[in-house]
Amino acid sequence: MTFFKKTSWILILTLFISSSYAQETIPRPKLVVGIMVDQMRWDYLYRYYERYGNGGFKRLLNDGFTCENTYINYVPTVTGIGHSTVYTGSVPAIHGIAGNEFIIQQTGQSMYCAGDDHVHGVGTTADEGKMSPRNLLTSTITDQLKLATNFRSKVIGIAMKDRGGILPAGHFANAAYWFEGSSGNWISSSFYMEELPQWVQDFNAQKLTEKYLQQEWNTLYPIDTYTQSVEDDNGYEGKFRGEERPVFPRKLNELVKANGLGLIRNTPFGNTLTLDLAKAAIAHEQLGRNPGGFTDFLAVSLSSPDYVGHQFAVNSIEVEDTYLRLDAELEKLFDYLDSNVGKGEYTVFLTADHGASHNAQFFMDKKGNAGYFDTRSTLADLNLALAAEFGQDNIVRNFMNYQANLNYDVIRANKLDEQAIKTAAINFLRRVDGVAFAIDMEEAAHATIPARIRERIVNGYNPKRSGVIQIILEPQWYSGSPGATGGTHGTWGSYDAHIPLVWMGWGIKHGQTNRETHMTDIAATLAALLRIEEPNGNIGQPIQEVLGN
Repeated sequence: MTFFKKTSWILILTLFISSSYAQETIPRPKLVVGIMVDQMRWDYLYRYYERYGNGGFKRLLNDGFTCENTYINYVPTVTGIGHSTVYTGSVPAIHGIAGNEFIIQQTGQSMYCAGDDHVHGVGTTADEGKMSPRNLLTSTITDQLKLATNFRSKVIGIAMKDRGGILPAGHFANAAYWFEGSSGNWISSSFYMEELPQWVQDFNAQKLTEKYLQQEWNTLYPIDTYTQSVEDDNGYEGKFRGEERPVFPRKLNELVKANGLGLIRNTPFGNTLTLDLAKAAIAHEQLGRNPGGFTDFLAVSLSSPDYVGHQFAVNSIEVEDTYLRLDAELEKLFDYLDSNVGKGEYTVFLTADHGASHNAQFFMDKKGNAGYFDTRSTLADLNLALAAEFGQDNIVRNFMNYQANLNYDVIRANKLDEQAIKTAAINFLRRVDGVAFAIDMEEAAHATIPARIRERIVNGYNPKRSGVIQIILEPQWYSGSPGATGGTHGTWGSYDAHIPLVWMGWGIKHGQTNRETHMTDIAATLAALLRIEEPNGNIGQPIQEVLGN
């Protein structure tokens, strides 16, 4: 063989090997869609199962993988922490989001979890735009995806609640959008951009909020078929402003005059509007069609179920109707993803930030144990008792997040003994009706309480942002006062802490597990699925049963 022939064959072989090597890629989904349903109890998957269609919740359950015993492993169970924990795989002790609002203990300053005075609104001049993820101390799985692809993956967060869009999207997101009730528009902040993309401006220009509020909210099916709910006219539900009784049908075009465009949050049409924007983002941002072939991520939180649940409570027709309508909206979303990304080409997971308790009066009327922990009167009585012992007023600042926050200005100025104050406050609180335990946060790891509750207190305690005493209420007791309507959440009970977790699509097996899993395991499972580094504060473990690849 001549020199030139040898050289040619070597060159061809080298090009073939290089070409073959270059074509090797790690298989990943084109798009991950994270769906968080705000205030969705686990049992809602099955409470209305017979009434769901085949393409929404049933498709998730029948085609995907469901983790039937997924629990929140911290207290308190609230929105800001839940969204942070799902996407960081961490807990307040580490990621720092210790509540929707929390106290910076060093200064006594109250901090909103997504608040940021260093940025300004985009698409608004109001304070609703002064938001960012700066208070989140750890990375998210969406941050890790951006890092893993040298920032070539696209990440977008969408939710009516600012915290529901911002915290999942993380620090490196291309964008996060949230809803402004006064204008009916979707807005963002200068943390992400200086001007709304043209497609978002065009979306706002459609004035879909006004259009959805020109219709009636009547039940999707005949009202006498809502047998999983109590009667429509009852004393457990809150009314809209301008409404004489909390009953169907709701003439939204009349109610909007007294309630403003923010009214849409408290109706199922808030979910519709949110998913309208999500589908527009997929189309205009080309999510799932990344030119480099990288995985994109769309984090969607559906806030309206939380607004509806707080106003009408677990057993209401309004909640049942919201989930029946959401089921139909999910079917439309999955069909859209099938058509625009490709069936089997995307991964979706659905979970919740927390559950919800029954209305306490409803539970008592049914002869169950329940009640109200009156924070205002209890705080006043506690401060009177402490003043009598220590000679100073207002030693305890508040009971935010079911925790006692001390007033360090008073304590330092008067050189009071903090440990003695905590001991006296705990002894007082243990005698209050409805209080099961009052625990010194610094001693929680050694407290003589059930192990599950002990772990949740430890995980929820961030010394710089949490109170010094954790108040654990008896089951079905929560902060409020007699006559309170609607439902709420925030405690350790299963109704607040047992959440749905269902996976479907690329890389997901079909099946279920009844093994106990945790909210903190979601980010680790996504990291394993995507073959990327887990978030830097992660304490969760991959749910191996879920993964098919």
